[in-house]
Amino acid sequence: MIDQGRHSVLGVGIHAVDYEMAVHQILAAAENRVPFSVSALAVHGVMTGVRDPRHLYRLNRLDLVVPDGQPVRWALRWLHGIRLPDRVYGPTLTLKVCEAAATRGVSIYLYGSRREVLEKLSENLKSRFPGLLIAGMEPSKFRRLSPEEVLKTTERIQESGAGIVFVGLGCPRQEVWAFEFREKFNMPILAVGAAFDFHAGSLSQAPSWMQRAGLEWLYRLTREPKRLWRRYLVLNPWYLCLILRQKCFPQTRWQETEPGEEDAMWYG
Repeated sequence: MIDQGRHSVLGVGIHAVDYEMAVHQILAAAENRVPFSVSALAVHGVMTGVRDPRHLYRLNRLDLVVPDGQPVRWALRWLHGIRLPDRVYGPTLTLKVCEAAATRGVSIYLYGSRREVLEKLSENLKSRFPGLLIAGMEPSKFRRLSPEEVLKTTERIQESGAGIVFVGLGCPRQEVWAFEFREKFNMPILAVGAAFDFHAGSLSQAPSWMQRAGLEWLYRLTREPKRLWRRYLVLNPWYLCLILRQKCFPQTRWQETEPGEEDAMWYG
């Protein structure tokens, strides 16, 4: 297991861990029934923190933030001299956690996306991991939740008996969810992005060679250009410029602002 600590990539604390360590920490939290919030961040996820001091605060209060994208993994090496054998890709981490959960009798809850995606995802996960217990699943409402809905959501997940909650609301909503709900559950919350769609078969993944080369963004851009062009054609170059700036000026401080009650965003 590899754990080389938490290091700043544009002000976001990224944990230099491998899959084995990430799974170990998540399952330990599940079995000990303690809060534990997790996110897998690629370039877009890091840049959400750069662009919003309140969100940077949230990201840096999550318990485990792993380098989902190759450019984030490479930034750890270039900025901090840390060489990881691989990134910790959210969809792959999802499978590894489900495999460990099935082996150890820890049930899971699926929150987010659409009903039809959840049904296919549940079917595929149980087929792949026959011992996996899915305590419940709940689609997104694709809007902010009312206080009453927050309470009901919390009650449903708690009463399900789940040991791990997977959240697929898209970035940055899922990281906000993990931050806001962390203290409501004595269990890990995993913000896993497109993993729901990938493993349900509703969205195709980039070929392995493109993933290894850090070109997954290009593959996704060709599939959804209208939705993703700004994310990749604007944020990616900006990210590279800021990484160069951090390399040249390592003492750079990134502004964090603690969200107030009026900033709470209960997405669902």
